[in-house]
Amino acid sequence: MKSKFKGIFPALLTPFDSKGAVNVDALTALIQWNMEKGVDGFYVGGSTAEAFLLSDAERELVYRTAAKAVDRKVTLIAHVGCISTEQAIRFGKIAKELGYDAISAIAPFYYKFSFEQIKKHYFDIVNAVDMPMIIYNFPNFSGVNLSVEQVAEFFCDDRFIGIKHTSNDFFALEQFKSRFPDKLVYNGFDEMLLSGLSMGADGGIGSTYNFMADKYISICKLFKEGKFDAALDIQHECNRIIKALCKVGVMEGEKEVLCQLGFDFGYARAPFSQLNDEQKQFLKESITDRL
Repeated sequence: MKSKFKGIFPALLTPFDSKGAVNVDALTALIQWNMEKGVDGFYVGGSTAEAFLLSDAERELVYRTAAKAVDRKVTLIAHVGCISTEQAIRFGKIAKELGYDAISAIAPFYYKFSFEQIKKHYFDIVNAVDMPMIIYNFPNFSGVNLSVEQVAEFFCDDRFIGIKHTSNDFFALEQFKSRFPDKLVYNGFDEMLLSGLSMGADGGIGSTYNFMADKYISICKLFKEGKFDAALDIQHECNRIIKALCKVGVMEGEKEVLCQLGFDFGYARAPFSQLNDEQKQFLKESITDRL
């Protein structure tokens, strides 16, 4: 069962049409395009999807659109994370109804909850939803940095099948995998995929996978074949692209690149900025024309 969770999983972005509504057709097209590239699955409704800028109805629409487009051909992980436990449970039950393979959740943030409160939040979700759970550890954004000892309190329960580790703490990543070899560990920072793989990661979940999954698939393949230098060359190219995105804003830049590739993804929602013509041309010359 765990094998279907390994590999490359784009953390799907959410496209908006000219009226600001979720663009179902564009999302479906992107999913199908990435399936043709050979991705192993999708991480749906995460921070890359602008989840916390979506209404409940829009988040449900994104879950439903992805499930329909995938049609059980690849693995689906639904990010159901919210500050509210009740809301996360509601999204988890929708994911279960739609046939998702697992759910995931960022730790509840903003209010500086204690670890015991965070732990109860996660267990309340899995108790109510009864689906495999992948913890989402993203200290930079959530303000919650789950230690190896804290994660161990989840991993003693079979319902917690893994962790998405978006951090440059590769010692922690290595400890997650070496102490719990049967659990899944995903590398979260795109620019560090090869580093994560070298420390035991089972694969990666990332936002730039949306438009260059083939590069990350190749990194994984070359790493498994022991061709580290060749894998590093591709990681260097990915990082050149990521550096260009950082100059204009990663979320805004990723959506513009997808638009330039023919997907009607619109703009990121405010308070994200809209790119000007000069920034769009920069992305075209530095990224799109060189993919």
